[in-house]
Amino acid sequence: MRALISFFTAFPARSASLDDAARNAYLLPLVGLVTGSSGAALLLLGYAMPPGVVATLALGAVLLAAGLHHTDGVLDVGDALMVRGDPERRRAVLRDTRVGVGGIGALFFVYAPALAALISLTDDSPARAALVLLAAEVSARSAMLLILVFGKPAEAGSSSVPFVRSLRGWRRTAGAALALLGPLLLLLPLGMPALLAALSAPLTALAALRLARQAFSGIGGDVVGATGEAARTVLLVVLSATI
Repeated sequence: MRALISFFTAFPARSASLDDAARNAYLLPLVGLVTGSSGAALLLLGYAMPPGVVATLALGAVLLAAGLHHTDGVLDVGDALMVRGDPERRRAVLRDTRVGVGGIGALFFVYAPALAALISLTDDSPARAALVLLAAEVSARSAMLLILVFGKPAEAGSSSVPFVRSLRGWRRTAGAALALLGPLLLLLPLGMPALLAALSAPLTALAALRLARQAFSGIGGDVVGATGEAARTVLLVVLSATI
């Protein structure tokens, strides 16, 4: 876990190499407990503060806890999907450090619904919202892990290659099981509608795999990160509809 926390969060931890993180990638959903804890704690302030303020701070906290790494993936994927042409040209845009209108639009469509849903959940019950946000963070990392388990890297030099290579044998089985069961276990106290929402991680991963195959001829680090951010939003929106 130390290697995963060092690589996937902004929390102080002993530096770890990419290969160290890749070997332990099957535990990736557990990183959601780390990134989600600060946001969940902030949501409990909803009993004393306006839900909009608390939800905004909580969402900001989980994004900062991850070092905004996956937010960069949302920007890059949004820009690349706006490009017309073959997968090679879109992959070139993924590597471009400039931000275009596609990236800005992607930020809005990923984070605005997540914030609106979190405000509604907090207004209804801060404690329930805290548990949902924690589950959403685990769901986000679960979707990322499923992408790595079942995806094929688009390029030999992709940062996803060591993770895909390590997720074989028992690591592949353990990772897939944890990705499917992690969000489900956290949502058990919330009843049947919430349990159905646990399907958001595999469904988001499935949609992302298909899109990545068509647009980029495979996955990469940006696609993996953007998938996680989308999975968080899907879970929050679905559960806000059950209030």
